[in-house]
Amino acid sequence: MHTASAVDVAFNREGEGRSRHPRATGSCAPAEVIPLRAFSHEPPTGSRPHWVSYTPVVVANLVFITGGSSGIGAAMARAVPYSDARVISISRRALTGYEHHEADLSDPAAWCGVADLFAREVKDFAGERVIFVHSAGTLRPIGFAGEVSTDDYVRQVLLNSASPQVLGDAFLRATREIQAECHVVMITSGAAFTVFEGWSAYCAGKAAMDQWVRTAGAEQSRRGGRCRLLAVAPGIVETAMQEDIRAASSGDFPSVEMFVDFRDKGHTREPEQAAREIWSLLGRDLENGAVIDLYVPSD
Repeated sequence: MHTASAVDVAFNREGEGRSRHPRATGSCAPAEVIPLRAFSHEPPTGSRPHWVSYTPVVVANLVFITGGSSGIGAAMARAVPYSDARVISISRRALTGYEHHEADLSDPAAWCGVADLFAREVKDFAGERVIFVHSAGTLRPIGFAGEVSTDDYVRQVLLNSASPQVLGDAFLRATREIQAECHVVMITSGAAFTVFEGWSAYCAGKAAMDQWVRTAGAEQSRRGGRCRLLAVAPGIVETAMQEDIRAASSGDFPSVEMFVDFRDKGHTREPEQAAREIWSLLGRDLENGAVIDLYVPSD
């Protein structure tokens, strides 16, 4: 167990979160999932063909994670707190030891494949809970709007702004008829409410994500609250994205020195710590659609 974590600091004595939640009353071609399942081999003898017999996996927890090949997504996969869990990573590259659905989520053509994945895997699920963690996102290109590659900017907008909403909608649609509890966890950022010049598409994407979570969470509450939504800003986490930030020029990102100072002063966090704290939030009594910031400013 960890003590005095950012999660603990983010909650007051009554257990209320530091939530930024404004209170207010076609057919897609199926995509392949590479399964890691128990199987048996009968050794080939003579010219007899080799065969593999797959044993269906029955688990209590089904977890989908986008951006699962690295950074916070990979840490979330490795830190899943349920011993009886099937974890499917949705990303361009596989995460060793985990099932993989290959998808470039900056390409809208991939979204249908993910929606089909949700529908196919959830349809006959009879376990306790289904969880969708959306961690995929990008800061590239870093630079001022109107000055970076148009194609790269469009891909960034599609990944950061559109894919969370489209995939979140697909997950809610796929889980409507099952009895298991359902959770949507979106990985957001303090950039949703802070102006960082050079990050226009990233800031706007995270702001859109937060508002989608708030609104869809309120909708789910009105429908009984079986599916719960949460957006979590994990703080300054030491990932490849932080390396990109620190490598940016001050002309493209005027705040670059602030992020260099965060590292030099030891204010960044490891992905594993952030992942444990994010998972712990699922056990909190939070408002459906809560947006939680785990960043604790240093003195």
